[in-house]
Amino acid sequence: MGNKIARRSFLKKGLAAGMVSGIAPMVLPSGVLAANGSPGANDRIVIASIGVGAMGSGHVQRMTSYDDVRVAAVVDVDRPKREYVAGQIGADAYNDYREMLERSDIDAVMIALPEHWQGLVTIHAAQAGKDIYCEKPISLTVREGRRMVQAVQKYDRVFQTGSQDRSNPSNYEACMLMRNGRLGKIHKVTARNYASPERNGMPGHPIPEEFDWDLFCGPVQPHAFHPHFREVRGWVHVYDFAGHSMTSLGSHGFDQIQWVLDTSDTGPVDIWTEGEPFEASISRGENGHVTRDQFTPRVGMRYANGVEIELGDAPYFGAVFHGEHGNLTIDRGEYTADPLELIEEPLENPEVVVEQSANHFRNWIDCIRDRGKPICHEEVGHCTATICHLANIARWVSEVTGETGNTLHWDPDKEEFSNSQWGNYFLDRPRRKGFEYPEI
Repeated sequence: MGNKIARRSFLKKGLAAGMVSGIAPMVLPSGVLAANGSPGANDRIVIASIGVGAMGSGHVQRMTSYDDVRVAAVVDVDRPKREYVAGQIGADAYNDYREMLERSDIDAVMIALPEHWQGLVTIHAAQAGKDIYCEKPISLTVREGRRMVQAVQKYDRVFQTGSQDRSNPSNYEACMLMRNGRLGKIHKVTARNYASPERNGMPGHPIPEEFDWDLFCGPVQPHAFHPHFREVRGWVHVYDFAGHSMTSLGSHGFDQIQWVLDTSDTGPVDIWTEGEPFEASISRGENGHVTRDQFTPRVGMRYANGVEIELGDAPYFGAVFHGEHGNLTIDRGEYTADPLELIEEPLENPEVVVEQSANHFRNWIDCIRDRGKPICHEEVGHCTATICHLANIARWVSEVTGETGNTLHWDPDKEEFSNSQWGNYFLDRPRRKGFEYPEI
């Protein structure tokens, strides 16, 4: 094993660039609530892709390469996009995901939507008896994530979170080295200082006839439309739609931290901020560029075992682990150490063996067949997303209180703060009428 492994890419560019979406309001018809049986060993698994922008179309491309999988439907609120992708593979195109969920021949769905939509679609898909691949971060809020876990487990669905670095061979090697003590005791981890979202929307523009803006907004009170929202992840910086890079990229970095620390089913117990309080209401120019820093204040966290996380200079898709014997930096498809001797010797006869997946998508498909748990199942995805949400919440609390330096005490079992009313306020969001969560 060398000190640096070549970067590995799991997703090719999609069939069509653009924003991922594909949603509609109201309550699921009762006809979709009967769960389908699992596919037989010789049957093709029939999949629908909900959201076919840059990421979603990449999923379609990947799934069409498997002989035992058929992509039968695509869903998106952008009509030209869905019609193009559907035409390329001979699939049916839908604007309304609920209409697609009525189909008894659909076994599973792949969800690649803006963060404000993934929770409700996941819950409806679980109720409809569909297995689910959901892009990270899986949720917009902590409470939403817990509802998703409850739905997946109640309806006995196979759920994979799109944190594909857990299926990257070099990331696995780095994890195995640290889980088997190559760094000695890990006392601190440096994650990237990711950005948090602002509350402002964008300057208003005419809504294109072929783009269903009202359905895109869904649970959110409609914003003014801007073409930027139709672009690849153009919505990621707006509070109502997403958690900015803290959730979109942080879900990669924090997931690697959770994996290495063996804390995938829990989270930190203390969160604090340092520096100037956050300011979410900022101005944007016509071109959408931010005129203010979204990376202040710095956030710190502490686990019950004493390991601390600081947000600073680290890879976007990984982290820097600080241990007794040195440091190890992990990124997507590569890792290195200081000193290099820490990783030059292969790991032999490890005492700790971490679950391994060589292909994130294949792992999900195989689990659909054998009804096992994928490597990044619903609880893993929820706990990682929760850490991202906690970091954003710490900043938002500093904004409303005008103070930093106070420690918020988090109970990862109860999923609530014991000393912050404002922290608990940000655990959920109000929803537009007609887009409420169903009973689970």
